Amino acid sequence: MTPFSLEGRRALVTGANTGIGQAIAISLAAQGAQVTCAGRRDCAQTIAAIRDAGGEAEGLRLDLADPMAGQGVFEGQGYSILVNNAGIIRREDSLDFTEADWDAVMDVNLKALFFTTQAFARAALEGGTTPAAVVNIASLLSFQGGIRVPSYTASKHGVAGLTKILANEWAAKGINVNAIAPGYIATNNTEALRADGARNAAILERIPAGRWGEPHDIGATAAFLCSPAARYIHGAVLNVDGGWLAR
Repeated sequence: MTPFSLEGRRALVTGANTGIGQAIAISLAAQGAQVTCAGRRDCAQTIAAIRDAGGEAEGLRLDLADPMAGQGVFEGQGYSILVNNAGIIRREDSLDFTEADWDAVMDVNLKALFFTTQAFARAALEGGTTPAAVVNIASLLSFQGGIRVPSYTASKHGVAGLTKILANEWAAKGINVNAIAPGYIATNNTEALRADGARNAAILERIPAGRWGEPHDIGATAAFLCSPAARYIHGAVLNVDGGWLAR
């Protein structure tokens, strides 16, 4: 077994129906993990892709608009990997931003992430499924301010902070907690940006790698962070951005 193998591990990936979450689920399965593809929408496409490649996968409907929806999911189920990918965004000038949009984003992106991770860690420690790994999906806006996305920016700064405090508390207990900050990734969510010639050119001009990222770039990084090869990595927020933040 290689240091990158996830054989014998059970993983849950939130928001696994498409894009980055789908790529993460597929990447974990490719390394041998049994993957639960969780989402508020059906994850049949992801499950089919994993099974067609010879992997093991199942689906779970999980709507994290209820921040406590993850309670009871992990107990006695043998999970040793959690990837918190689910997230939402609301766009509006900060002068006009509503409390409803603030609360909706913070509930899914930060509150649900914390309480889902808490439930996972309790089950892992009580069930003896450590070593275990948590990977949170942060953002370039964990470091930058952005424009017209106040709650998203606040939530992703919070994800970076939670990653560090949970690593501080759980590293010695056998639970690795890290995060990935994706750059500009070619998914359905960025289709409009890529279709805008001027905006697309401006983005590519700043990326040293000279290309948009692919979902697999994030998936492969998540699989690494969940593997024994990353056992001494704790509390890191790893930029997978083609060099964007280095500019």
